Amino acid sequence: MTAMTPARTEPDLSYLLDHTSHVLRTRMTAELGEIGLTPRMHCVLVHALEEERTQAQLAEIGDMDKTTMVVTVDALEKAGLAERKPSSTDRRARIIAVTEEGAKLARESQRIVDGVHENALASLPGTEREALLRALNHLVTGHLESPAEGPSTARRPRQRG
Repeated sequence: MTAMTPARTEPDLSYLLDHTSHVLRTRMTAELGEIGLTPRMHCVLVHALEEERTQAQLAEIGDMDKTTMVVTVDALEKAGLAERKPSSTDRRARIIAVTEEGAKLARESQRIVDGVHENALASLPGTEREALLRALNHLVTGHLESPAEGPSTARRPRQRG
């Protein structure tokens, strides 16, 4: 059977990116879990602190569906880290406001996330690190900026919470 296997002509970029992303996510999840947050909770807190944003805007930034976003904000509210409030610019909209305790935890969680990224990049020599970041930035702002439209959408792997 192996004689029938097509020969690879290119490195398996999908595997390399998927595996790297999976390992980073699991490490980030474990480290954020030590302070009682999930990566999604971290994402909502940090982006809600940047400017006044609605739940829908934060869901789009974090690539979360509506149900996941509601569950995430419910958990943040229950923990006293964020609350839903009326928007100052649109009385029909509700924004996610981060509490003082939430802002404090967001600063700590950002240090954790930065540390996970720093540790991953530190495993590469400086020139390779710079080349990797340049290449990935080039891909995400160029050829791989937007997903392809198709008859069915590809799903991202679910994160265990």
